[in-house]
Amino acid sequence: MAKFDAVVGRLFKRVFVCRKCKTKIRTDSIRVISKTVKCRNCGGKAFRVIKSKAKAGA
Repeated sequence: MAKFDAVVGRLFKRVFVCRKCKTKIRTDSIRVISKTVKCRNCGGKAFRVIKSKAKAGA
C-alpha cells in the first residue's frame, strides 16, 4: 500500500485548481488562503482543492 499512498500524494497533495480557467497549480494551502498565489494562465486568485476521488457511477 505504500506505493499507492505515494502516488496519491504526488497527484493530489498541494494541488489546487483555478476557478476561472480550471488550470492546476501546485502550491501551499497557506498561500492560497492568503491569496498571494496567482494563476499563471488568467491571473485569478480564486482556487479550489482538486477532487481526489472519481464520482461514483460516472
